[in-house]
Amino acid sequence: MHNRSRHSSLPDVAADAPALARPLDWVGMDAMALPIRLQGEHGQALHVPAQVDVAVDLGDAAARGIHMSRLYLQLQESLANEALSAPALRKLLESCIASQQGLSSRARLRLRYDHLLLRPALASGNSGWKNYPVALEAELRDGHLQLSLAFSVEYSSTCPASAALSRQVNAQRFATDFAGVRPLSNDAVRDWLASERGLAATPHAQRSRAELRVELKPAFDELPLKALVDAVEAALGTPVQTAVKREDEQAFAELNAANLMFCEDAARRVAAALATDPRVSAWQVRVAHFESLHPHDAVASVSGRNA
Repeated sequence: MHNRSRHSSLPDVAADAPALARPLDWVGMDAMALPIRLQGEHGQALHVPAQVDVAVDLGDAAARGIHMSRLYLQLQESLANEALSAPALRKLLESCIASQQGLSSRARLRLRYDHLLLRPALASGNSGWKNYPVALEAELRDGHLQLSLAFSVEYSSTCPASAALSRQVNAQRFATDFAGVRPLSNDAVRDWLASERGLAATPHAQRSRAELRVELKPAFDELPLKALVDAVEAALGTPVQTAVKREDEQAFAELNAANLMFCEDAARRVAAALATDPRVSAWQVRVAHFESLHPHDAVASVSGRNA
């Protein structure tokens, strides 16, 4: 009774009429530090820290402000206790709107967090954790849920032009070293290729990054981050590795030779993977190759909308 009486006696200037009556598009809070619940690869619950933005519209022009504390408490409760999914996000946004008691008709939520995925090595049987920065945006407007997922994938890119130039230099050295040598045995060629003389030039390669933003069809309940990462990395062919033994490094070198690409090639590969994904309605891709030859980056962008 004492606490209730004390609460009713506290001033609430937010309930006063505004000096300038006007509805507002969005009102809320940015960069809240909150834990969110994710579902691990084996169904276990994972809690990770996130930066959270939330906003609702203020449709009532005569209202001075929204109930921000209600939004915060709603997010704190829901995000920590229910794993991220399309149905969970819809339910949370509906609760945010309802908490405003008629002041709002739409709500928006943005989450930024790092998602760790356990990735297998190429040959050794080891595994290691790789980090994928994620930004998730959900908006509920007129009962329609819009979901977008942004993430990035790092990979290696070996320049096709540099590879061709390197092959030419290697061929010229071979011709010089074996000029007049007859007969030419397989053993002699193999030993030469395995020696330092057998590598006259190497193509330049560099760590590269694909940044993606996809609009998701809300008909799919689960957020398909891992599936999308798998599809993009498979399309590129040379995702960066974690736990690496010598056999993994050799396998990675082979993959780079089999997946020579300019930034234009990389952008088209990623686009082809997204264009056939039934969970994706639209997508934007930007790739950047952090050149080892130049002091600047090579970049390409592409976007599209699926049927």
